Amino acid sequence: MATNLAIDDKLIDEAKRVGGHATKKAAVTAALDEYIRRRKQMDVIKLFGTIDYDPGYDYKATRRRDRLENER
Repeated sequence: MATNLAIDDKLIDEAKRVGGHATKKAAVTAALDEYIRRRKQMDVIKLFGTIDYDPGYDYKATRRRDRLENER
């Protein structure tokens, strides 16, 4: 999808240099990808402390069981 954006050339040049990108498109694509991943991480961080965990849950037993099932 072709899009025309008025982006500060100094920002683009610095993004290309810092990210090691050869083109403006590569720099913008990487920046958008990083922005999206960061926002999704922030959504997960907001959940910290809001989820109750079962103190009796044995993750090692679950891993052993899963490993045995995958061997079959």
